[in-house]
Amino acid sequence: MSKIKKRENCILLPNKGNHNCFGCSPKNPSGMSMEFYTNEKRDSVLSWYSIPDHFCGWGNVVHGGIVSTLLDEAMGWACITILQNFFLSKSITVDFFKPVLIGKEIRVEGNVLKVNDERETVLQGFIYNDENDICAKSSSIVSLFTLDFVRKMGVLDEGMLSYFEQSWNRNNN
Repeated sequence: MSKIKKRENCILLPNKGNHNCFGCSPKNPSGMSMEFYTNEKRDSVLSWYSIPDHFCGWGNVVHGGIVSTLLDEAMGWACITILQNFFLSKSITVDFFKPVLIGKEIRVEGNVLKVNDERETVLQGFIYNDENDICAKSSSIVSLFTLDFVRKMGVLDEGMLSYFEQSWNRNNN
């Protein structure tokens, strides 16, 4: 858990945007268009988000599936940003503590909890309300994949793979 509450001193993570991800693509008209930031240490990924009405469950409470999606997306960006690895989720658990409300800005955070080995890691995520209370917490076990393995699998086009490869090389220099 980081102590960062505001976007100041955070770095906006680049998002090429030529994909259709429900969580983070700016071009998906039905999606969430989340933006992600990191701190200078690059040990946490953060997003500030105000959930629109069409993602509600009952009344003004955000649907639990959307809460889970917010957490999953932040944990995924943490894996890509911190570990510079592609991944597939093996499992995800979500604990709900307080309702997340429609139209209220929340902070979503993802980070790496533990690296089990070169093929598996454990991620964690949190959602905080505007009073900095934890509304939901999650953890996920993910399988890690190298750039070469993803290239062989053919699940991303070469343009996206090159984009990540260049981005990761810039961050390491």
